[in-house]
Amino acid sequence: MSDHVEVTGHGVHSVVPDLVVVRARVQCDAGDVAGALEQASSRTAAALQAAADHGVEARDRRTDDVGIHPRHDQHGQSVVGYTAYQALHLTVRDPSRVGALLQALAGAAGDALAVDGIEMAAEHSPAAVEAAREAAFADARARASHYAALAGVTLGRVVAIREGGAEDHRPRPMMARSADAFRGAMPVEGGTHAVSTSVTVRWELS
Repeated sequence: MSDHVEVTGHGVHSVVPDLVVVRARVQCDAGDVAGALEQASSRTAAALQAAADHGVEARDRRTDDVGIHPRHDQHGQSVVGYTAYQALHLTVRDPSRVGALLQALAGAAGDALAVDGIEMAAEHSPAAVEAAREAAFADARARASHYAALAGVTLGRVVAIREGGAEDHRPRPMMARSADAFRGAMPVEGGTHAVSTSVTVRWELS
């Protein structure tokens, strides 16, 4: 078997944020389980319809979580009612419409609406993923060339390549968070978004 060197390189490709993700929930109180669930369900449906009416596509509307828990009196002993909730995850592809969307959600769900977060996001296209892979391969080649030079040998052909290394660095989103005023509405998580990956490459040495 010929001598070889195996190196893991890491690559990152920046992506311009072009989406806004709204994380909200509907939370309703009632004296019994059925009443709480019924109210939460109807207000959630109204909120989702409002999102649809304001341009949020079906693929960008989803419910993430649902639950119910009892409410106790001030002494924590007797159950005085129940609270049901359902979480919403909305992706807005036209950032200029977020303010109107929030107003529509509030109008549909009323006091039951809570907004848990608004943040910038970006879609990671195949081209962006490929650019991250190319950067990772270039990093691996630079490292391998340095090690080969230290050993007084040269790199030969690539005999194996796989995505990921000791840790899993397959393409994934990354975000550096920074507060950013969003069209005079609520603060939005902005900053730098990127696709990050790694590749492990094995070269023959000569």
